[in-house]
Amino acid sequence: MLGPRVRSFRKKKKWSQNKLAVESNLKQVIISRIERGSRKVTIEELQKLAAALGVTVVDLLDDKPANREIKDYSSLDATGTG
Repeated sequence: MLGPRVRSFRKKKKWSQNKLAVESNLKQVIISRIERGSRKVTIEELQKLAAALGVTVVDLLDDKPANREIKDYSSLDATGTG
């Protein structure tokens, strides 16, 4: 599920929901609802969350344990290039 993975990556960075909201340019209430699974997520929101957390969209959607190393993808554009 997406919500627990977002929460796991966020906690690995020792970020609050507010910090993730600021870094992803999303509202804190959206982050909260995504983590609880009470809100559907748009592709744009997935991209913003992934970029802010330093992971890929695939990392967020993958059902494997969220134990991957967090990388800095913040400089990539929508095509995955710098």
